[in-house]
Amino acid sequence: MIAGLPDRERIVITGVGLAAPNGNNLSEFRESLLENRSGVSPYEIRYFGKTLAGICHFDERRYQTKKDQRRGTRAGSIGIYCAHEAVNDSGLDWPNVDKANVGIYIGVTEHGNVETENEIHELRSYDYDTKFWSHHHNPRTVANNPAGEISLNLGITGPHYTIGAACAAGNAGIIQGAQMLRLGECDVALAGGVSESIHTFGIFASFRSQGALASHDDPARASRPFDVDRNGIVVAEGGCLYVLERLSDARKRGARIYGEIAGYAINSDASDFVLPNSDRQAECVERALRRAGLAAEQVDIVSTHATGTASGDVQESAALRRVFGESPHAQFNNAKSFIGHAMGAAGALELGGNLPAFGDRVCHHTMNVDALDPECALQGLVTREPRECKSVNVILNNSFGMLGINSVVIVQRI
Repeated sequence: MIAGLPDRERIVITGVGLAAPNGNNLSEFRESLLENRSGVSPYEIRYFGKTLAGICHFDERRYQTKKDQRRGTRAGSIGIYCAHEAVNDSGLDWPNVDKANVGIYIGVTEHGNVETENEIHELRSYDYDTKFWSHHHNPRTVANNPAGEISLNLGITGPHYTIGAACAAGNAGIIQGAQMLRLGECDVALAGGVSESIHTFGIFASFRSQGALASHDDPARASRPFDVDRNGIVVAEGGCLYVLERLSDARKRGARIYGEIAGYAINSDASDFVLPNSDRQAECVERALRRAGLAAEQVDIVSTHATGTASGDVQESAALRRVFGESPHAQFNNAKSFIGHAMGAAGALELGGNLPAFGDRVCHHTMNVDALDPECALQGLVTREPRECKSVNVILNNSFGMLGINSVVIVQRI
C-alpha cells in the first residue's frame, strides 16, 4: 500500500490518547506492560455479585463537569478523555483547526446496555411507572453516543459515528479513519475504540453461562491467554483514540509521527455465532499483508487477539502458524493478559501498547503463561519478560469478534 503512493494518500498516527486499567496515558500503559503490572482487580456488580474486571482510573473531571457526566455515559467519558489526550499529544494547533474537517470514528462492541439496565433498576423503586423514566435515556443509548459526546465536548462539526464490530471494533475504527482521510472526507481523524462493558451485569452473566468467564484467587493471574490452565475472559473497560492525518499534512506542520497505517483488512467467518474460524483469520492477516506490500517475514511484532478462551486461543494460534510458519521472524505478544478484554477498545489499546517498540526495540511479553498449551505453541511467543529485538519496523495487530468478524491493522515505522 505504501510503495508509490503520494504523501497525501499515506496515513500516519500523530497522537495517542488512552485510558487503560493499568495506565492513563501511553507512557504509563507501556511502563506497566514492561514492568509486569496487571490492571485486573476484584469487582462487584449488581445482581451478578463478585467477579474480576479491568477497571480504569483516569481523571474523569479533567475534561468534563459533574453535570456533563451525569447527563452522559461512561463510554462517552472515556471517549472524551481519550480524544482530548490524543489531540494534546498530537501537537495540533487545536483552536485554529477547522472543526468541520475533523472526523470522529469510534469502534464499539455494544452500546446502551448499561444505561438500560440502570434505568430499569431505578424504575423498580417507582413500581415500574415509566413516567419516571429518564429523558436522557434516548441520547444515552443511541449507537452514535460515544462519538457524539466527543463531538459535543470538543466542538467538532465534521462527521461522527460509531462502528459496531464486536471485539474487532478498535481496529475497525482506525481503518475507517484512514479510509475517510484517503477519500478526502476529513483532514484529521479521531479514530479507535472505547468500551464501558464492565458496567453491565449482563455481559458477565452471559460469559458465565457460556463457561467463558475467567476466575482465579489472584486477580492479576486471571487473564492467561495461551496457558493450559486458562479458563476464560476477564472483562475490562477502556479506550484508545488516535489522531490520524495524511503524511503530507503531518510533514507540513512538523508533527511527530508514531507510525504509518501500512495495511489493513476486515473479513467474516460466516460459520458460527461465537466460535472462531482459523482459516478466515489467516486470510484476513494475509490480505492485510498484501495490501501493505509486505511479506510475513518482514513483520517484527504480532499483537495477538487471544482472550483466554479454550477454543479462541487455539484457533488464532493455528491461523498464525499458517501465515508465519513454524519458525517465524516475528515476536508474538498479548496485552489482554495484563488488562483483560476491553472489547470495543481492545484492538486500539493493544496496538498502542506496542507502538513505542519502534523506538525502544522491545517487545512486551504475555503475562501468566506458566504452562503453554501445546495447541497454542508459537515459537516467537514472548512470555515471562520483555524481549529486545534487533529492530522493529512493522507491527501487525489482530482483533477478532463475535459473529465472525476479523480485523487486522499493520503499522510501519516511518
